[in-house]
Amino acid sequence: MISKCAAHVGFEISPRFRRSVEERISRLERDAEHDEAQVAVLEDCDHIRRQMRLVAMQRSEALRMRLFLDRARTRLPRPLIEL
Repeated sequence: MISKCAAHVGFEISPRFRRSVEERISRLERDAEHDEAQVAVLEDCDHIRRQMRLVAMQRSEALRMRLFLDRARTRLPRPLIEL
C-alpha cells in the first residue's frame, strides 16, 4: 500500500520513455475518437454498448497516463563530455 507521503514524492523518467508515453496517449485519444464515430453506423444495442465501453476505457487509460506524466519529472540527458 502506498502511503500519502510516497504519493507526493516525484520520480524521474527518461526523455525517450516520456516521448513513448505521449505517443501512446495520442494514439489512445485518436482511436477513441474514431471508435466513437463508428457508433453511428452500428445497429445492435449490445454492439453499441461494447463500443462505448471501449471508448471509455481508451479515454480512461489516456487520462491515467497523463496523470502519470504530470507527476513525473523528465531526467536531463547526460552531458556528452564528462566533466
